Amino acid sequence: MIGLISATVAGAAARDRLAAAWPSRTRVYDGPVGDAVRRAFAECEQLVCFLATGAVVRLVAPLLADKASDPGVVCVDEGGRFAVSLVGGHAGGANELALEVGELLGAEPVVTTATDAVGVPGLDTLGLPVEGDVAGVSRAMLDGEPVALKAESAWPLPPLRVTDAGTYAIRVTDRLVEPAAHEVVLRPPTLVVGVGASKGAPADEVLALIEGALRDAGLSARSVAELATVDAKAGEPGIVEAAARLGVPLVTHSAERLSEVEVPNPSAAPLAAVGTPSVAEAAALVRGGELLVPKRKSAASPAMATCAVVRRPARGRLAVVGLGPGARDLLTPRAKAELRRASVLVGLDQYVDQIRDLLRPGTRVLESGLGAEEERARTAVAEARKGQAVALIGSGDAGVYAMASPALAEASDDIDVIGVPGVTAALAAAAILGAPLGHDHVSISLSDLHTPWEVIERRVRAAAEADIVVTFYNPRSRGRDWQLPKALAILAEHREPTTPVGVVRNASRPDESGRLTTLAGLDPTTVDMMTVVTVGNTATRDIAGRMVTPRGYRWQESQEGAQ
Repeated sequence: MIGLISATVAGAAARDRLAAAWPSRTRVYDGPVGDAVRRAFAECEQLVCFLATGAVVRLVAPLLADKASDPGVVCVDEGGRFAVSLVGGHAGGANELALEVGELLGAEPVVTTATDAVGVPGLDTLGLPVEGDVAGVSRAMLDGEPVALKAESAWPLPPLRVTDAGTYAIRVTDRLVEPAAHEVVLRPPTLVVGVGASKGAPADEVLALIEGALRDAGLSARSVAELATVDAKAGEPGIVEAAARLGVPLVTHSAERLSEVEVPNPSAAPLAAVGTPSVAEAAALVRGGELLVPKRKSAASPAMATCAVVRRPARGRLAVVGLGPGARDLLTPRAKAELRRASVLVGLDQYVDQIRDLLRPGTRVLESGLGAEEERARTAVAEARKGQAVALIGSGDAGVYAMASPALAEASDDIDVIGVPGVTAALAAAAILGAPLGHDHVSISLSDLHTPWEVIERRVRAAAEADIVVTFYNPRSRGRDWQLPKALAILAEHREPTTPVGVVRNASRPDESGRLTTLAGLDPTTVDMMTVVTVGNTATRDIAGRMVTPRGYRWQESQEGAQ
């Protein structure tokens, strides 16, 4: 919960805007400011104070206890010009909150945390448990000193300023080790603990068994990703409480699915009880991995719990990112976040140039020229399979005539794939033209490099006969100059010569141009590969110089009746 505190009318107005935008995330604290801050500090994970920074410093100073537990505090000035991350930038989430508040209120976020200021990920913001000399290693990264990355467990990390050797080190491991001097240990969630239990098994017995198994195997409990068991035990109180006390989810699988998993220690007892010869080992192994701790029983007599531990295979991360039509303000916040999260960027060289300034220092860039789409897709998937965090970029939306299709055709279920939508060229062009896509519409590429012309022509004819608005991608190039006239001729068989046609070149870019013409008046020689051509249906109209397709044909009938 985010506590909101203000002292003036102007502050209250901005406060209320936040409260209205985030009704489920915020709570307004009224009354004397000092009391309000104290109550919010005790009850909320974060605070936004619409007060002078100095006043907030004095109010929260006596309340501060520990950076790991203190709430994040953001200050917004009376004029609403700045959103200042004051306390708890990383652990309290104040840096991210300042960005969110700034975006909502139109204020400039002010973040002074050293790593954020220079684009280096904070070691305590990676989403992994962290131990050791966080301040010292972070300072070394900022100062450009060599910091070694010792990755015993592959995990998709953002770009870090690291080398193969150095006095300082970042160690990625699920093993139970103490950080050395000048070392930070990151705990990736690589371990799955399978658990079986008799009815009524105490949580203390289940938890003691798990902790002992991990300790004896030299594994860290902070790297446990989940507890896993059979569906029949989904509500077993001892297992449920053990998962809660470990702070991990409880995942269940059907007995039928578990019975298909080969295990070293099957037993007749669980087969009779829940329908599978193994619960602990099978639940831990069901998604693959290396069995580190075979089934073992709890120490109680009789033993009421069993467990097994598996290290799951490393899973890389591939984000397929749509950059939009070109304008920076049409690049989505989610796309920006994925670009900054990626340690490897794969893309067409001209698209890489568009967003190079958004990448974190140390991002490895793999760029290539036109015509290498399949090669880029294979490269991106191969890098993800190495356990990297990869961003594969394309213009517009990555799933529309872009990189998502070849990437997903290449990828299998051994990596995580995240799709990041973008504003397409068709949508950007439509916004310039007016509202040409107000009714059913279709996008068709006229490039026959990958699709036979006979197929393209059949699709154009179907759209013409169905009276659907058509947006043509890749309409004309120096080597393909006859496809657009042919497509327009097909549409002309079903639409009047006066049908509105919108032509937009370089939508949203500095040299953007857009014009409205007609099906008979369009000169195909004025169109190139940077152009999107939108042809209206029989209801589309030119209204005050804007291309408008009504949402229904009744509108057209009423207009004609009025004439």
